Amino acid sequence: MIKGRSILVTGGAGFIGSHLVDRLVEFNRVTVLDNFSSGKMEFIENHSSNPNFCLIEADLRDQKAVEAALEGKDLVFHLAANPDVKIGAEDTRTHIDQNVIATYILLESMRKRGVSEIAFTSTSTVYGEARVVPTPEDYGPLLPISLYGASKLACEAMISAFCSTFDMRSWIFRFANIVGERGTHGVIVDFIKKLEQDPKTLEILGSGKQRKSYLLVSDCVDAMIFSQNSARGRVNIFNIGSQDSVDVTEIADVVAEKMNLKEVCYKYTGGINGRGWRGDVKTMLLSIEKMERLGWRPRFNSRESIEAAVEALLDRSDV
Repeated sequence: MIKGRSILVTGGAGFIGSHLVDRLVEFNRVTVLDNFSSGKMEFIENHSSNPNFCLIEADLRDQKAVEAALEGKDLVFHLAANPDVKIGAEDTRTHIDQNVIATYILLESMRKRGVSEIAFTSTSTVYGEARVVPTPEDYGPLLPISLYGASKLACEAMISAFCSTFDMRSWIFRFANIVGERGTHGVIVDFIKKLEQDPKTLEILGSGKQRKSYLLVSDCVDAMIFSQNSARGRVNIFNIGSQDSVDVTEIADVVAEKMNLKEVCYKYTGGINGRGWRGDVKTMLLSIEKMERLGWRPRFNSRESIEAAVEALLDRSDV
């Protein structure tokens, strides 16, 4: 549990960010900075009357706004980013601007304001197509195959350098696929939307055999808070995921079942060598032994996380 801190959460109106804010605001002063490019006001509006909560609508690339938001803060949770992995194959600039440049401006603003602690949400895609599965944090070389993964790896490198150069401390979280209530993108959201439009046929990108690890967002937030509170190294890097994996076809089965649909015809696009898109890592399972040694383990496996996420998303009318 984190208590008594003054915290800036970038991207705090987003999927994971809003769940994190829910947990932090009870015992801390929390400021959310979000430009609402993908975040939603409805995710955080229940905190609007809480004296521990403040919202700043601004872009991380506005350095004056960022410096102002950092006034009096002692910890930053940096979640703001463009999370669309697919877009990098068509637009090579977006992830540089919204992930790398934005992170640099945040770090430079922290340096100027004397804020020395940052927790950063990275991604399993920094590993690329790892030869070691489950993949540990010390695996290398790190050779991402998407511009999204490359941008997150660049952010990790900058954070490490700022920590060493300017006496800062960081927690870097390499996520598996995080799913759950308020999810706005990803395979589950994609399948629900498609089946709402056509309950008989479901297009599945790639071969359907892409096999990855999934984690419920509540477990993810638990892990972030637990590790930030427990690990005190200069640069603390942790995989956050489940202990198993499922393939895309199994996810389609769960979605169809939860929507009470029978005899859905699956149509696979085949993709590039079975990938769903350029930059799609076909097999991903993270080793979470480091987090387990710290004292944390997930409550739900991949299948259970997906089932809970589908149920939560079907309860929403705007998926």
